[in-house]
Amino acid sequence: MQVHKVSTILRSRSALAAAVTAALAGSILTAPPVSAAAPEGPGQGSCKIADSPSWSGWSNHQQVGEQLAQIERTSGGRVDVDVVGRTQQGRELYAARVGTGDKVLLVTSAIHGNERTGTEALLAILKRLGSSGDAQTRKILSEITFVAMPMVNPDGGELNRRMNVRSWDETLAEFPQLAGAPRAWYHRLSGDGVDLPGYDLNRDFNPDLNYVPRPADLPGRDTDAGFFLSPESRAIRDVYVGLRAEKGAVDAYVDLHHMGPCDRLTGGTQDGNLISVSLDYPPLGVQDGAKYKAAWPALDQDKSRRYALTVANGMLAQYGDQSKLAAVGRYFHPDAREYAGQGRSAFALNGTGTVLFEVRGQQDDLGQKQHGMLVKSVQTGVESLLGGLADGTVDRVDGDDFFDLPDYGWDTTND
Repeated sequence: MQVHKVSTILRSRSALAAAVTAALAGSILTAPPVSAAAPEGPGQGSCKIADSPSWSGWSNHQQVGEQLAQIERTSGGRVDVDVVGRTQQGRELYAARVGTGDKVLLVTSAIHGNERTGTEALLAILKRLGSSGDAQTRKILSEITFVAMPMVNPDGGELNRRMNVRSWDETLAEFPQLAGAPRAWYHRLSGDGVDLPGYDLNRDFNPDLNYVPRPADLPGRDTDAGFFLSPESRAIRDVYVGLRAEKGAVDAYVDLHHMGPCDRLTGGTQDGNLISVSLDYPPLGVQDGAKYKAAWPALDQDKSRRYALTVANGMLAQYGDQSKLAAVGRYFHPDAREYAGQGRSAFALNGTGTVLFEVRGQQDDLGQKQHGMLVKSVQTGVESLLGGLADGTVDRVDGDDFFDLPDYGWDTTND
């Protein structure tokens, strides 16, 4: 894995990035603000989807790079930021590292380009860990090595869409052994109203971290492992492999996503309230992924549930069980749900405890007040896992209690 310092990259940013930024300046980055929608209930806010989405308050790729460089500079050497890969269109993929502990937490955000609450939360966490001197921060820094990749699909992000940007011909140029094979099932010729091909990156992972694409494996199925066909997924894989080689294991991996805007909790003290964050463990099929355990004996689904429960408990402890910031539940996860090609599944099969965050609404659905609330919820959730890993709380909770978190349902009044 070739690594470059972010400060050097920013001083010599490519002409392509400058041209793209200029082209976008009069379009999505300056879209008109969304009109405020009336609240749907006391203190509940709105789940109305904006017709004219606002990008105000959301960082684009260039701004993420600038903020990471500033965090690195002002941390006095505590935070280290590297460029660990590039997208098909040449944009940098950043990894920021802080802490020196033996336990490792890796967090990625915006693998779907239009899901970026996690990006803002990770920048806030890095800033705090890079500058704070309180006892809790010192404990975390001594016990944990925290690595954040705040924007792992910037090409999709610039288009406000889920997929990355990569054609099948570009894939074949890199993997000529696939000539004549069918396209991977998760490759699309267009998506989200944009007539450009790309991959759903969250299906492009394989538990065999040395896997090389083979024509006989294509096109694959939605339940199967992916093929590492995109530079973004390979960069995440390489960071994971490097940390495991250095530290012996990656203890925890968190993947930050978004879900629909109008789901309400069913049960618990917040019954009927709009959910803020839903949490999940790896979707590996029936009986907790029983069919994988012979080949992947390190799989520990209970560990992933303990880590997810630690996130929920930390949010509830911080805000109280009536707060909108702690309206947390279980992500919809029937026993048969199986996505071995997701990063969290591939890493779990290698022994890592993995947690999915699904934040309510896409980043452009909601107004600025709810934007701030949901970013804060994610920040607190990730920091709760950091604290739980540092003090051992993650090993003292009962993973079965994860199933006591409330479910949620779609608000049919918004159909």
